[in-house]
Amino acid sequence: MLKFFNSLTNKKETFKPIIKNKVNLYTCGPTVYDKAHIGNFRTFLFEDLLKRTLIAFGYEVNHVMNITDVDDKTIKRANDSGKQLSEITEYYTKLFFEDSLSLKILPANNYPLATEHIPGMIEMIKLLINKNFAYVTEEGSVFFKISSYKNYGNLTNINTSEMQISSRVSSDEYNLDSPQDFALWKAYKESDGNIFWNSPWGKGRPGWHIECSSMSIEYLGKHFDIHCGGFDNKFPHHENEIAQSECAFGTKFVNYWLHSEFLLVDGGKMSKSLGNVYTIPTLIKNGFTPEEIRYIMLTAHYRSKVNFKLDKQHEVKMAIKRIQTVKSRLESINRISTNSFPKIKNTFDKILGDDLDTPKAMALVFDWVRKLNIDMDKNNLSDEEISNSFNFINYFNSIFCILVDNSKIPANITKLAEARETARKNNDWEESDRLRDIINAKGWNIRDGNSGQKIFPK
Repeated sequence: MLKFFNSLTNKKETFKPIIKNKVNLYTCGPTVYDKAHIGNFRTFLFEDLLKRTLIAFGYEVNHVMNITDVDDKTIKRANDSGKQLSEITEYYTKLFFEDSLSLKILPANNYPLATEHIPGMIEMIKLLINKNFAYVTEEGSVFFKISSYKNYGNLTNINTSEMQISSRVSSDEYNLDSPQDFALWKAYKESDGNIFWNSPWGKGRPGWHIECSSMSIEYLGKHFDIHCGGFDNKFPHHENEIAQSECAFGTKFVNYWLHSEFLLVDGGKMSKSLGNVYTIPTLIKNGFTPEEIRYIMLTAHYRSKVNFKLDKQHEVKMAIKRIQTVKSRLESINRISTNSFPKIKNTFDKILGDDLDTPKAMALVFDWVRKLNIDMDKNNLSDEEISNSFNFINYFNSIFCILVDNSKIPANITKLAEARETARKNNDWEESDRLRDIINAKGWNIRDGNSGQKIFPK
C-alpha cells in the first residue's frame, strides 16, 4: 500500500489510481534557458524515486515531463545573447538530458515541447473565453479571471477575500501575497523580437501556466493521477494550472499533488553571488560520483530541505561503500537461484510506501547490512538466505540506484586480472601479488575462489 502527502488536501492519503495498476504521472520539466543546477535536480531525483517506487510496487507508469522552451526567461536569454530562441533551448535541453542520464534518472514516456503544442493551448484559451473564465484586453492579451473560480487558492490556502479583483499580472512568476488575474496569452511586444505565434487575438505567445495544463491534458487526459514539482511551483504555477484546467473542462484535474522541498548548500540558499550554484558536471569534476549525488538527495525526505555539504563527500562515500561491499561479497559467493526475498523487504516496502520515507528506509537497510556482515563472517547463512539477500539488495538498488554495477568491470582491470590469473597458473606468486596490488590501487578488489577470480569495487 502506498500513501502520499497530498498538497491539495494537506494530508497523507492512501494512493488509489484512476485505472487499476496504472498511473498517469506529470512532472514539470526544465525551463531550458540555462544549465540545470542541483536545486533543480533535487526535484527531478525525487520524481525519479517516486516513479521507481511506483514501478517496484507493480504499477505501470505513463510519465510525461514537459520542456518549457518558450517563456519569459527563455526569451530574455535569447534576446540578451543575440541568438535564436531554438538555438538556446536546444542546447540547454541537450545538457539536461546528459545530466539526467548521468544521474540514472529513468526517462519519461514523452517530453512535449511547448513550442510544438501552441495550437492546443490556443484551443484551450478559446474554451475559457467562451465559458467566461477569461477575457481579452485591448492590446490582444488574454487573462484568466480568478474571481470566476470559487476554488481558487485551495492548493496554497490563499485568502480569496483579500484578492486584488480585476488587477492583472503578466509575469510568469509572482508572489503568493499578490494573487491576480494571470496571463493565458501574452500580446506581442517589440522586445519579443521574432518570437511570436498568430492567434485569434493577434500575434503573441502563451503564458507559462497554460503550457503545462494543455500538454498534460493532451497526453494524460482531463483527469489524471499525480502531478509533481518543486515547492516553488505550488504558487502561482500549479494553483493556476488547477484553475484553468478545471474551468475549461468542468472536471477534477489531478488527484494527488506532490511537492519537494528546497535544497540548501552548506546550510544556506544557492546564490550566484556566493558562487554556490552547482551543476552536475561541476560536482563530478570536484570528485562526486552520480551515485553520491543521488544518495545525498534521496536520503533526506522529499518534504524536508536537503543540505548539500561539499565537505561531507567522504562520509557519503563511506556510507555507500558499506552497502556496496555487502553486494560485492554476495556476488562473490556461488548462489542458488531463487525468486524470494528476506523478511526485511516487507518492512522496507511498508516504510517506503509511507510517503516515501527514505530516511527510515535507509536506516533499516544499514542495520540489515550490519547484521548481514556478521552472519557472513560467521558463515551463518544458508544458500537460500544468501540468494534472497542478494535479491533484496538488487531490489533496493532498483529504487535508490546508488550502487555501481559490479559486472561492468573496466577493460584495463580485466586485462590486469587475466595477466594475474596467468601468473598464478605459472606459480609466479610475486607477479601475481604485484598485479593484485595494481588492481587494488585502481579501486578494485580481487578474491580467489574455487571457480576462479572474483573482481569487485572497493
